[in-house]
Amino acid sequence: MSVLSQQDRQPDPADTGSYYIPATSAPLEQSPRTLKHGDAFGLFDQHGDIIPGELHGGGLYHRDTRILSEWRLLLDGHRPLLLSSTIRENNSALTADLTNPDFYRDGVLQQPRDTLHIVRTIYLWDNGCHQRLALRNFSDRAHCNRVQLRFDADFVDIFEVRGHRRQQCGRHAVRVAGSGCVELSYIACDGHRQATRIEFDPPPTRLDEQAAEWEVCLQPGQHCTLFSRIAVDPPAALEKQGRGFLTGLRASRTALRKSSARATAIVTSNEIFNEVLRRSVADLYMLMTDTEHGPYPYAGVPWYSTPFGRDGIITALQMLWVDPQVAKGVLNFLAHTQAQRDDPAADAQVGKILHEMRHGEMARCGEVPFERYYGSVDATPLFVLLAGRYYDRTGDRATLEALWPNIEAALAWIDGAGDPDGDGFVEYQSQRPDGLVNQGWKDSADAVFHADGNLAKGPIALVEVQAYVYAAKLAISRVARALGLHPDATRLQREAEQLKERFEKTFWSDGLGSYVLALDGDKQPCLVRSSNAGQVLLSGIASPERARVVADDLISRRFFSGWGIRTIASGEARYNPMSYHNGSVWPHDNALIALGLSRYGHTDAVEQVFEGLFLVASFMDLRRLPELFCGFRRKPGQGPTAYPVACSPQAWAAAAPLALLQASLGLRFDIDAHAIVLQHPRLPEFLDEVRLHKLRLGDDFVDLLLRRHHDDVAVNVLRRSGSLVVDIRV
Repeated sequence: MSVLSQQDRQPDPADTGSYYIPATSAPLEQSPRTLKHGDAFGLFDQHGDIIPGELHGGGLYHRDTRILSEWRLLLDGHRPLLLSSTIRENNSALTADLTNPDFYRDGVLQQPRDTLHIVRTIYLWDNGCHQRLALRNFSDRAHCNRVQLRFDADFVDIFEVRGHRRQQCGRHAVRVAGSGCVELSYIACDGHRQATRIEFDPPPTRLDEQAAEWEVCLQPGQHCTLFSRIAVDPPAALEKQGRGFLTGLRASRTALRKSSARATAIVTSNEIFNEVLRRSVADLYMLMTDTEHGPYPYAGVPWYSTPFGRDGIITALQMLWVDPQVAKGVLNFLAHTQAQRDDPAADAQVGKILHEMRHGEMARCGEVPFERYYGSVDATPLFVLLAGRYYDRTGDRATLEALWPNIEAALAWIDGAGDPDGDGFVEYQSQRPDGLVNQGWKDSADAVFHADGNLAKGPIALVEVQAYVYAAKLAISRVARALGLHPDATRLQREAEQLKERFEKTFWSDGLGSYVLALDGDKQPCLVRSSNAGQVLLSGIASPERARVVADDLISRRFFSGWGIRTIASGEARYNPMSYHNGSVWPHDNALIALGLSRYGHTDAVEQVFEGLFLVASFMDLRRLPELFCGFRRKPGQGPTAYPVACSPQAWAAAAPLALLQASLGLRFDIDAHAIVLQHPRLPEFLDEVRLHKLRLGDDFVDLLLRRHHDDVAVNVLRRSGSLVVDIRV
């Protein structure tokens, strides 16, 4: 079989898929600042501005619609100079320190630069955006300045921002609604009305349909404050003198602190890693949205700030040891949105778990299929797996009893519609022509291919999906037994064992020395070395001998870049370190692989992956792991290469450091023995010490101190409540 040339391997433009995100500019070039609360998020530049065309995806959004497309601060018609800009460590607010440039009149310097200090503070709360401009004159004489805020709202759908073109759009309107208020509105093609209300305190000197302007005169040392609020479905009128601003800021901080307080606190001897952990936890709880069914981590900003089934489940799995309430919220939400009928237009079949939910105009009008879309082959077995792992972690019988009908429906889909040819393997093929071509986690159109580079044709059975099914049936068989459903428990365990036998015969390739990427519609194996084989280890379906071969391959030079494990090994037909799924490095993928490596006792490989991703985070802005980065080899003195349109923050990337620490410690829970188990605990060289505060099991908790001594770890119990046992297995 001949291998295509590099030129021949390039996919046709159509192969990028209908929902490809074009990159005409890279957000990372501008170091965007991200805020989120509930169903709203904002993407600002370092000044706190939203300038049309300058930052891809920039804007303030609510439920998949950009409700503010321009928000620009000008001082005497000029942009202020940037002194510094940061997102607070808990993600509660963006703060930018600004100052004036040199101002001339008729060639004469009237106001030297750096005499007017502006502290700009922006935060999101209660589906609105709040801003405070604090100005102070540090000059030795009085100055008068025109402070202007320019604004606009284009009300475009998030898919339009991503590059989709529409044949028609709705009607825009704007009106000045009083001395300190402007309302921008939009009536969508389906008649749905949206409005953005901007309120100013104190009222501007001048206000029109495009800008608010204040004449600010300050004596030496004098200061003043200007407030703004941008709201959808506006609540009561803006409180005067900043009381509303300060009240909301305190409320947002309190809410973040309260939600993150559920999590086990982690402090280590490495301050940089502490910053990574603090950023990860802050990002996770910023991305968390409180639904009527419990907390749900939205997938990522800017493109995926909405519920995704797969992303929510994997994030909850990675967070399970520190905050099991997230898993409970995810399970309840996905049970509530589980498909109740077959609907080819939504790729829905009875029992299937949601892939993606959208609220924007294009979804409501059917221009994209994602209002409630079920085009995911792995979300359903992962839902069952999370239910089983949640019970193993908590012993929460009541929740599992309530979820049992949904679990049975998911299992029925796995064995029925999910396996249409009855060969015992779950496979996918989109039921609509514009649905997702690939429906595993690697869902770009060119992600599943053969050794010669030709794209696989469906129905496709992915290797890791069969492993998920195996793990799901084993995990849920334990739940069935605990609920007294002994025949179901026996059947599920037997089905898992039978699947393991079929899987090993079908998906292992001696010639490849690994598990194949997938089977195509003709049951021909895709003989490609991929990180998918690494995720197989997470389930325990692989024999120890084959797990060792896979582990050695994953940390070889063709896979491991020095920063992490690539999605596709170098040398494969479609390998490209700058691609989305064919040679890049995904932190969550590495974290799941590390958990699998830990399961099989490959602690040296876990440390290698852990160290690589720690170094990546140490180079990143705000110590934040992105959705993915390029798979170029690590070079001395150089950082990792960014991917141009990666989401940052992304929930499952933010959870990766937590999963990596769990993998390193071999941490799991034994409900029956009321024990926290540490199986062959190790710490990488960059961590001499780790403290875990209030690591809970049921109503009890322990505080643990772990110290590294070469390849060993000493474990000390600092505090213990109840009869909780710490079981160290070496």
